[in-house]
Amino acid sequence: MKKHLVHLIIICSTLIGLSSCRSVAPQRDYQALARSSIKLGIDIQFEDNPKLYINAADWIGIPYRSGGMNKNGIDCSGLTSQLYKSVYKKKLPRSTTEQKSATQKIAKRNLKEGDLVFFSTDRSKKKVAHVGIYLKEGKFIHASTSSGVRVDNLDSPYYVANWISGGRFN
Repeated sequence: MKKHLVHLIIICSTLIGLSSCRSVAPQRDYQALARSSIKLGIDIQFEDNPKLYINAADWIGIPYRSGGMNKNGIDCSGLTSQLYKSVYKKKLPRSTTEQKSATQKIAKRNLKEGDLVFFSTDRSKKKVAHVGIYLKEGKFIHASTSSGVRVDNLDSPYYVANWISGGRFN
């Protein structure tokens, strides 16, 4: 009898323990993701970093301002700094050159979501002049001097001609 009672207690304890275990789906703001997808022109998947896309979409259309660091106006390294701060809780160096120096060089074919992308405007490609954040599908977000914060494609002729490298923070 005692043996049956012990088994019954073990089974009941196990069932109670298992019934209290549950998995919870991550909280997602699907409306914000849908708005971000439309604004960025990117199909956002479940495995993508929703915080990156929602935060990036909030910057679309902000005007370019040299030295700018807020939504009144921002430059390219300011944008990458602000996005890294809000999405990854990492403080990036302020200038494009310093950001490039602080990253591990990544080939274009190995880019991952959140990597930095660096460009030059001189033919020697020795001077880093522009930075953005790689999103996916060959697209990146950056602050353009002519049209403010926008998403462009790495395969467009201008960015192919001025490509230096990708960069990854560890």
